[in-house]
Amino acid sequence: MNTLNDYIMDYLEYCEHRKHLNQKTLKAYKIDLSQFILFSSQQPAYFSKDHVDTFITYLHKKYKPKSVKRKIASLKAFFHYMEYKEILTVNPFSSLDIRFREEKLLPKTIPFYTLKSFLSTLYSYKEQATSEYQLRCCIRDIAVIELLFATGMRISELCSLKSTDIDFESKIVLIYGKGSKERVLQIGNSEVLNALLHYRETFKDDISACGYFFVNRLQHKLSDQSVRFMINRYATLAGINQHITPHMFRHSFATLLLEQDVDIRYIQKILGHSSISTTEIYTHISNVKQKEILYNKHPRNLIEMNKG
Repeated sequence: MNTLNDYIMDYLEYCEHRKHLNQKTLKAYKIDLSQFILFSSQQPAYFSKDHVDTFITYLHKKYKPKSVKRKIASLKAFFHYMEYKEILTVNPFSSLDIRFREEKLLPKTIPFYTLKSFLSTLYSYKEQATSEYQLRCCIRDIAVIELLFATGMRISELCSLKSTDIDFESKIVLIYGKGSKERVLQIGNSEVLNALLHYRETFKDDISACGYFFVNRLQHKLSDQSVRFMINRYATLAGINQHITPHMFRHSFATLLLEQDVDIRYIQKILGHSSISTTEIYTHISNVKQKEILYNKHPRNLIEMNKG
């Protein structure tokens, strides 16, 4: 007789080999479902509505709403699989009320002047490079940051780019996003394109050996962590006190497009959001910017009236 652990292991295998989910998603599922196994260790009726409901209450007590939402989604997907395999005749989620108010946190962005300072520092260090190794690193780092900001792609998408995913003739990049969804973005800025071409020429042997477009010194795929370390390093060199993450380039990209009056549905497509509601959070940032402008930059503030 199968145990809960057996069912979950079968499900994770199904996710990997049938649904072809990426390793990051699989890792999250494994963590979330392992917590359900641990919670259910002394409970034989682990598929019952009451038990699942108790587990969800436990999650709310222990984690922040965003984490709870993800963990519930992982568990819900598992139960849907159990129903699909006809192991369960009644899915407890069919009659559970799992709706709750999630706190909306505004995405953190990088001010435009900080972005300019960050990029200037990158190019300055390339000009000042004192060794071939240092120069190669700068060429790669510039290409990474320029593409990250030019497209608003996720860091996982950037690190997963294959050598064939960028068409330099057509000036397009093919991105594999969440849920194996593909999107094609154009590279419209000549400096970005030149940075990528310079990188490809400098690292052509490494790229050929690795297969991925962005590589490290060992000719392996560049990792998310390496990019985070790189960003921290250049932020420090630029004298930037703000903590900058790769995802903040994506947030800044979207917000700046919105401030340039780009239609939100175009931004949704560019970012690869399946729902417009996900993209709409950037309108809140735009409203914050609007308030700042009207309070501090309005020309009426420059007019002083003589009051007799």
